Amino acid sequence: MDPNRSFNEAPLPLFAPVASPAAGPAPASDEVTQAALLSGRLPSYISDHRKRLRDRFMQGGAEAMPDYELLELVLFRAIPRQDVKPLARQLIDTFGDFNRVLSASVPRLKAIPGVGDSVIQELKIVEAAAQRLARSRVMHRPVLTSWDALLDYCHTAMAHGEIEQFRVLYLDRKNVLIADEEQARGTVDHVPVYPREIMRRALELTASALILVHNHPSGDPTPSQADITMTTRICAAAEVMGITVHDHLIIGKSRELSFRAEGLL
Repeated sequence: MDPNRSFNEAPLPLFAPVASPAAGPAPASDEVTQAALLSGRLPSYISDHRKRLRDRFMQGGAEAMPDYELLELVLFRAIPRQDVKPLARQLIDTFGDFNRVLSASVPRLKAIPGVGDSVIQELKIVEAAAQRLARSRVMHRPVLTSWDALLDYCHTAMAHGEIEQFRVLYLDRKNVLIADEEQARGTVDHVPVYPREIMRRALELTASALILVHNHPSGDPTPSQADITMTTRICAAAEVMGITVHDHLIIGKSRELSFRAEGLL
């Protein structure tokens, strides 16, 4: 396949269904599929498969489906007239799981043969919806009494990022989350952080407390000496301003590390 062509631009499916030897001569499946596409109808083997997946999803939810089938459901809208199972499997094989496909960068997605703008748009819509839903469960609520929801949001937003991001969660005097802001983006193993800017923004928001959050794209949330030093500098600046730093969370691929729980804060 020409890597410059989008999957939804291809005139035929990647492969035709294999007929049983006992069934006699196989029909000219490419010709049948081409005729179906030209007539605006899906070949029956594709439409039946899509219906089965949709029914299974509605009856059992996402838990009833492996990652590649859930991804197929997302791809149906982007690629309306082809078998998307091969592309779904290729995406899972390349990135590892459903979440990593959604959060993959646009350049990396475009490098996959068959992924065009329509596919990327659908994936990013689902990613944005997941992040917004997770964020709605923590915004304008007391953070310290909804800690699990906060961790879920941080993992949804940051666990699969390919570069380091540093976020600051600003809380009011009742520890209600009033702002969630990305302060900086960096490289795969470093992000520049400026305590002065964090304090300036805290004063603008009249925040009384902070939670610092950043991710480790390597997947290992173990803090580096630079992480520890940076946290110490922010805490010193916050103390001068009468602002509490509740925690610094490092988000890895499958787990997080709390500076407070580790005795580093």
